[in-house]
Amino acid sequence: MSYDVSAAKIAADIDLWITGRNAERNRKILKRRLIDGITFEALAAEFDLSVTQTKTIVYKTSAKLFRHVQYPLDK
Repeated sequence: MSYDVSAAKIAADIDLWITGRNAERNRKILKRRLIDGITFEALAAEFDLSVTQTKTIVYKTSAKLFRHVQYPLDK
């Protein structure tokens, strides 16, 4: 099964639910990962972070997003 959700919907949900300290940076990182499919290594280089920091940001922000949003599965 795969998700059938537009990139615009995902971006809007990220903008809505990812708040707090470093929110703008964290939104950009999560969008690049979920929408663009960028690797952790490439994200770390792009945002001048370690791969570990980048993974932590993605895992925590995606967990926060998915606590609030449930995307439908394809049939």
